[in-house]
Amino acid sequence: MDETEFWELIDTSRAGAEGDPEDHAELLVERLLRLDPDSVLDFARHFEARYNRAYRWDLWGAATVLLDGASDDAFDYFRCWLIGQGREVFEGALHDPDSLAELLGEFDEEIDGDGEELGYAADEAYEQLTGVVAPDLGIAPAPPEPEGTPIDFEDDGALARYFPRLWERFAAE
Repeated sequence: MDETEFWELIDTSRAGAEGDPEDHAELLVERLLRLDPDSVLDFARHFEARYNRAYRWDLWGAATVLLDGASDDAFDYFRCWLIGQGREVFEGALHDPDSLAELLGEFDEEIDGDGEELGYAADEAYEQLTGVVAPDLGIAPAPPEPEGTPIDFEDDGALARYFPRLWERFAAE
């Protein structure tokens, strides 16, 4: 599976889910079940590599603004959700996390920003196809600390300076 096929699976399942992250995960599993186990593992490698790339302080800060706070787990689920938004949004956010203010359409913090189930889709599909747990993917794990310069998530002034467009759209009262 190449990168284009990976993003096509993400995009078609997201479109079918009409914005619901849980439906998105279910549709993704359905589509992965149409593939052979090796292709599912390839998908998992693409997903995990992007998940690890997004382990950055600046994206965590953006998640903090969008979600009005983001614990370790919430940031993990946010990264899965971010991948689920497709290549343009994902790559745009990596290039400039503040651009999420323009890249995202409607955003409901009750359901958006949490793609936990997307993170398990490949594992679930692989297990259904083979009857066994997916093997180690053979890719390097995320670093122990996020990449980049730490941001004080408790400092609203710093968040507003780092992410002025996100702050204006999602946090300013």
